[in-house]
Amino acid sequence: MDGDLGAEALLALHSGPGFVIPNVWDAGSARLLAQLGFPAVATTSAGIAWSCGLADGGPLGWERMLESVAHIAAVVDVPVSADLEAGYGTTAAEVGETVARAAALGIAGGNIEDAVDGALIPIDEAVDRLAAARAAAPAGGFVLNARTDAYFSRFAGDPFAETIARAERYIAAGADCVFVPGVRDADAIRRLAAEIPAPINVVAGLTTPVIPAPALFALGVTRVSVGGSIARAAYDAVERAGRELLETGTLGFLDGVASYADMQRRFAG
Repeated sequence: MDGDLGAEALLALHSGPGFVIPNVWDAGSARLLAQLGFPAVATTSAGIAWSCGLADGGPLGWERMLESVAHIAAVVDVPVSADLEAGYGTTAAEVGETVARAAALGIAGGNIEDAVDGALIPIDEAVDRLAAARAAAPAGGFVLNARTDAYFSRFAGDPFAETIARAERYIAAGADCVFVPGVRDADAIRRLAAEIPAPINVVAGLTTPVIPAPALFALGVTRVSVGGSIARAAYDAVERAGRELLETGTLGFLDGVASYADMQRRFAG
């Protein structure tokens, strides 16, 4: 999908009653989920790293991540939002270059995190990084999803107050949406949605208790993503199939799965 058209369509979803954006890790998973009717897909850095046999959190490297994101964007006709982690750079200028390269691929939007190695980046520095991202991909042409990790890092203060303070600064710097992973309390989610003057994104399935998407929408959440959850389910199925085959030699894991012909039809054309 053309990047500008994709960004326009993705941004419009944030004006509606709420939407689920599933996270994909390769071209195959992206195509399957787009075929199901999701209006947009997002990538998961965790899932992409696992697909390369690596742990999440940076060892994959930006070039290989960019290659994976490009493959995903090339096979779907829906907007793609990329998990850009902390921007793959140590300076604001480098973060801006990351976003510019993603936008040049036709990516409709992306997340930028405000934590590195489990610790929050100082707020002024985080704002500078988001401002550079916005300058590299002007409003309307790229949906900037500012992720704040006050609930998902080693932050020792009040995560609610810190999230609100950072969200306000990030929105002023040009963020279109604020992403708050790790928050698990329904009342906190409701208060965040009420006080943050922009759409908020919450990831379902990352923490317990698991709050389903309809309940999150009722709390005021606009965008529900699932992080590496679908990838975790897929790799768990692979492991369970392998264990059965190794330990018993049986193929019960094939019960109910799509046939070869079915899979061929899904990927034809």
